[in-house]
Amino acid sequence: MTITVEEDVARWARVRAAEENTSVSQLVGRMLKEKMTGEDDYDRAMKAFLAIKPRRLSKDGKLPRRDELYDRPRLR
Repeated sequence: MTITVEEDVARWARVRAAEENTSVSQLVGRMLKEKMTGEDDYDRAMKAFLAIKPRRLSKDGKLPRRDELYDRPRLR
């Protein structure tokens, strides 16, 4: 794999790799893996959120008060 970066980015990567006692290649590989994992986690969380069925706030047409909406035992 060949990548093209600006000189200041390459300099930063060399310094960072040296600080972590690793190669630029390993540093970039680890950063790409972290990016991939983060996106996968986000996609899973978004799918789980969107899978939740909407629910009615009221059966009798009266909307709950704000303090009732935020009165959640699990948050105490």
